[in-house]
Amino acid sequence: MNRLILVLGDQLSFGLSALRAGDKAQDTVVMAEVRDEANYVRHHPKKIALIFAAMRKFAAHLEEEGWTVAYSQLDDTENSGSIVGELLRRAEQTGAQSVVCTEPGEWRLINKLQYAPIKTEILNDDRFLASHAEFEAWAEGRKALRMEYFYRDMRRKTGLLMDGENPEGGQWNYDHDNRKPAPGDIAPKGPLKFEPDNIVGDVLGLVEAEFSDHFGTLDGFWFATTRAQALDALDHFITHSLPTFGDFQDAMVSGESFMFHAILSPYINIGLLGPLEVCEAAQEAYEKGDAPLNAVEGFIRQIIGWREYVRGIYFLEGPDYASRNRLGQSRDLPAMYWGGETKMACMSAAVGQTREEAYAHHIQRLMVTGNFALVAGLDPQQVAQWYLEVYADAFEWVEAPNVVGMSQFADGGVIASKPYVSSGAYINRMSNYCKGCDYSVSKKTGDGACPFNTLYWHFLDRHRERFSNNARMGNMYRTWDRMDEDRRKTVLQDGQAVLDKLDAGEIV
Repeated sequence: MNRLILVLGDQLSFGLSALRAGDKAQDTVVMAEVRDEANYVRHHPKKIALIFAAMRKFAAHLEEEGWTVAYSQLDDTENSGSIVGELLRRAEQTGAQSVVCTEPGEWRLINKLQYAPIKTEILNDDRFLASHAEFEAWAEGRKALRMEYFYRDMRRKTGLLMDGENPEGGQWNYDHDNRKPAPGDIAPKGPLKFEPDNIVGDVLGLVEAEFSDHFGTLDGFWFATTRAQALDALDHFITHSLPTFGDFQDAMVSGESFMFHAILSPYINIGLLGPLEVCEAAQEAYEKGDAPLNAVEGFIRQIIGWREYVRGIYFLEGPDYASRNRLGQSRDLPAMYWGGETKMACMSAAVGQTREEAYAHHIQRLMVTGNFALVAGLDPQQVAQWYLEVYADAFEWVEAPNVVGMSQFADGGVIASKPYVSSGAYINRMSNYCKGCDYSVSKKTGDGACPFNTLYWHFLDRHRERFSNNARMGNMYRTWDRMDEDRRKTVLQDGQAVLDKLDAGEIV
């Protein structure tokens, strides 16, 4: 009996479980560019273009391998506009009575497929190193689900950077070596960029016509759109950026959008690269003496540690996770997140590069745009939707735990043991943004004071009941309590003035 094999836009892997379960002789692969997926949030045009172009090329490769592929382009006149609608349309055309698919990475789409009016078998997505059952077993009975301990188990499981039963070099984690600010003469090569071919050009024209009102620009599109190109991008990173990645992975420099980061997450997250092969390439560089241990360990930790961990949290916590708001923050996202005018150089830089590249690295996301959202009391669901919309590597399984959990503490501490808040001093230490800012990072109160400086203390004060007994935050509150009462009053007044400006739609 013939079946439909569904392949989604973030499942472009030739070893996908649904493809392995299929039969080339009688099954039909269904792939579809649909408005439901492009518009359920207003994705960055470059993200849409990346996925559509990669889908078209993947479908062509499947056909070369002998598969029958029913592919729906967005502007097909018969396109129903939804994944389920396209499955039903193709079932009617082929006579197929059932669908086989690999589990999607969002509860939203899982729910749609589970209740689709056609028999649908959802297979495990075994492209990840930790299955749901494995993560649940790891989490069971633990008081705190801290990534570090999960990461060590993933090191043991994979054998990556292991010396027998012990970690290579005698330490599990070299993060303390990876927090250097960038020197003044830094010259990163950045990611490998690819000129658009005819297929990409057609997609860019389509996306420009259909989604030009979304935040972000298509200008200068350079992403890899095939596995071969993604492998070239991996080789480029290993050769040119990995050796220095560790030292400066937290550094931020005006005009340097990529620093020494890999920019491989979009390719891993849509399936063009596998997480293990990427880590093995980094380990090989270490073994050859081409990259230091602190860089390789830090890179591998982001993939088999953090990436696997947040996926585990997303499915462990269930469909309501992304809607949590334990701090009760409710302020609307200000216009600066959409490119509106701001006097804050760090926010302008992070948002501007996001608009141009559909990318910002983890510290820009966590300690600039995320930090500001947290201290300003922004609604975490609006913040999470923004991150999902604007980044090329954002899918809800990875984005929700990173934003709702790590960045905004809206999950109440499932992921983080304390909120990631800081004054302007951290940004000044790790970047050169403050040198070109209208605000003074050294000024704590009054006109011209950095908004991070006053909002930091305002956040701690308004959430004191929740955090004052947190062991990792005791020093912060003791510092606050030692301040003169009049100074504390001034700080809070100045912080509230910033919030009042945000509420009034004024420029901050």
